[in-house]
Amino acid sequence: MEVIYSRCAALDVHKKSVVAHAITPRHRETRTFGTVTKDLLELKKWLLDLKVTHVAMESAGVYWKPIYNLLEDSFTLVLANARYIKAVPGHKTDVKDAEWIADLLRHGLLRGSYVPDRPHRELREVTRYRRILIRERSRVICRIQKILEGANIKLSSVASDVVGVSGRMILQAMINGIEDPKELAAMAKGKLRQKMQSLEEALLGLMGTHQRRLIESELEHLDFLDQKIVKLDDDIAERMRPYESIIARIDTIPGIGRRGAEEILAEIGPDVVSRFPDAHHLASWAKICPGNNESAGKRKSGKTGHGNPWLHSVLVEVAWAATRVKRGYYSSLYHRLAGRRGKKRAIVAVAHSILVTIYSMLKNNTVYHDLGECFHDLLNPEQVVRRAIKRIERLGYKVSVQTPALVT
Repeated sequence: MEVIYSRCAALDVHKKSVVAHAITPRHRETRTFGTVTKDLLELKKWLLDLKVTHVAMESAGVYWKPIYNLLEDSFTLVLANARYIKAVPGHKTDVKDAEWIADLLRHGLLRGSYVPDRPHRELREVTRYRRILIRERSRVICRIQKILEGANIKLSSVASDVVGVSGRMILQAMINGIEDPKELAAMAKGKLRQKMQSLEEALLGLMGTHQRRLIESELEHLDFLDQKIVKLDDDIAERMRPYESIIARIDTIPGIGRRGAEEILAEIGPDVVSRFPDAHHLASWAKICPGNNESAGKRKSGKTGHGNPWLHSVLVEVAWAATRVKRGYYSSLYHRLAGRRGKKRAIVAVAHSILVTIYSMLKNNTVYHDLGECFHDLLNPEQVVRRAIKRIERLGYKVSVQTPALVT
């Protein structure tokens, strides 16, 4: 095979050691280094002395990150998916793995994963950590509901948010020892006051001392998480300041709020248009489209595959929100597919459509324009009319259709 890179190296990365195999026009050499910064700097010096230009490694957990941070300014790095570079079974050692990866790189047979630059990587870490805290906040609320259920209190059956303004006042009163349902229900605010009778019945329970302590602890944890999330919001807003116009355009899509737009942009990157030739390549990279699996003329499972879990999560989340917008395109698309393909496939299709829309908006520098709930029906209105007539006639009715007169 043709040699593409005459001076290259491969790293078999582990938690405590890195096995490096370098190839030059005259010889091959293998060395083992530690993973602390001092050892990694020695690895960098060794590669520079050999005049290596390209370095490849597996994306093994998070262990590749320290190495990438130190080598990215001196070499062309290829971070390869471990699924695509498996060696021949029965010949697996750390040294042989490094040699195999080096040979693949030397002949140009490795496809590198997308690794954003350092500022973008930092932005990703912050947005992902915020999402982790938001998930933890949801778990805290679930634990509070569990404690209330154990105390025979059905607050969550009446109030949509047990930690809202009314819920927090009621919970704090319970912590302070108030048990009278009428007194607790009188603290309700807003629309919850319209359910006073149901609220009084739901607040009659058997709250024990240990349950009061648990609720107090969970509320303190909730306040702590809220403070951290607010600080992260400010940090992310500052980092997103150069991309404010992009955030504003993404925010015009139904179902996407400020946080959703920030998370999507952090995952796909502001340079998404230059990295992907079209929206279909972006959807394929995100694994938010059907997979290709065909053999002998038969199409097998078309599962979406495993892509970026953070991007997939936020896209599905905003897709559910978009389907709740009445008389909108995404709501129509979801209900059009859910009946015959199932809810899960339908929501992935909506998420795919949202991602394609984002790419088109960024490429054409436009804002969102809803196609309307009748978009698919207008593609073939005669077929829609025929199906509607058949359904009505099956009920025993006779139908006559009159074509509307054209306005001149």
